[in-house]
Amino acid sequence: MPSLSHLDHLVLAVKDMAASLDFYCRVLGCTEVTFGAGRKAVAFGAQKINLKLWTPELADIPCEARVPTMGSADLCFLSDTPVAEWGAHFAACGIALEEGPVLRTGAQGPIRSIYCRDPDGNLIEIANAQPISGP
Repeated sequence: MPSLSHLDHLVLAVKDMAASLDFYCRVLGCTEVTFGAGRKAVAFGAQKINLKLWTPELADIPCEARVPTMGSADLCFLSDTPVAEWGAHFAACGIALEEGPVLRTGAQGPIRSIYCRDPDGNLIEIANAQPISGP
């Protein structure tokens, strides 16, 4: 059976490109990327998030999401920076916390997370990996 190795990119539909670029670059520390015919994305590590300006016609374009909807994503980013520092950074940036810090289960084990929202209402989770407790 074929196997997957990692996620290359994901695409978010956005209503205001400048506001989204500001949030992901200024607040989360991503790097703005321009590619193709002036398309925009943000990158961090080996990952990329393509930002696509939402229009009613977007769903009618081949190779696009069936129902691109702003605010439908729930993204979790791992960080080595303690979530308490992220919380203080969000407060300084005027970003309200939705919840946290709370313990959750990530792809590789326990994580401590805080939550906020991006300009389109997508849920953004910033998490720190936690030690796996023994028996």
